[in-house]
Amino acid sequence: MTSIDTETKRKLREMGAVALLEALESQDEDLTMGMSFDERLRLVVDEAHSVFNHAKIEGLIRRAGLRYPAADLRQLDKVDERGLDQNVIAQLGTCSFIERGQNVVFQGFTGSGKSYLGCALAKRACQHRIRAHYIRMPDLEEAWAQALDKPMGTTKFLKKYAAFSVLVIDEWLLDHPDESMRSMLLELLERRYDCASTVFCTQYAKKDWHQRLGSGVHADAIMDRIVHNTVWVETGSHNMREHAALNQ
Repeated sequence: MTSIDTETKRKLREMGAVALLEALESQDEDLTMGMSFDERLRLVVDEAHSVFNHAKIEGLIRRAGLRYPAADLRQLDKVDERGLDQNVIAQLGTCSFIERGQNVVFQGFTGSGKSYLGCALAKRACQHRIRAHYIRMPDLEEAWAQALDKPMGTTKFLKKYAAFSVLVIDEWLLDHPDESMRSMLLELLERRYDCASTVFCTQYAKKDWHQRLGSGVHADAIMDRIVHNTVWVETGSHNMREHAALNQ
């Protein structure tokens, strides 16, 4: 273990270089005795950088508010039975859709694993050090209602939710949004259009969206900002909640 004097430790902590300090302190002098200064420094920096990255990723995952924080695209059950296209799932896992500003829709019956897939995709984005956030549609509606009652509330609301590189909206169109909510959705999706990715988890097929959005000009405009640049994933009818309960 490398010996470091108290004053040097204090300075490293003061600079916020705790990971570097811990990497220095954990370096085995016997194993590194024959190494040059550059080689030892590289080892220390690599170790500190690894710790820094891990902490950053864990922080992104924690702040994403995932319903299923342990969700993993690489560990999906019954892929064939559910009719999931493994190539599409693997491609989504690269997060290249985010660079292209594409949206994703997970559509299927209740219990078919839409929420899990949405969380897994958001977590994958976090692992790529991309800022993501998960929210249920009813909670988004409640947050919007609260924003309406606060000074500058709507401005702050739109700024917050437009800023996430990946925004997962679960239970999309579970209820019919009112006029205020439709106006908000149009403005939010306009701000996110072509520069951020929105993931929709819904039991409703695309053909039902227009009617659930009120069938008017807001519905036209909202649909126009979603359907043309979106990866559609059918999650099927297999009940994954029942499957999970049987395997407990």
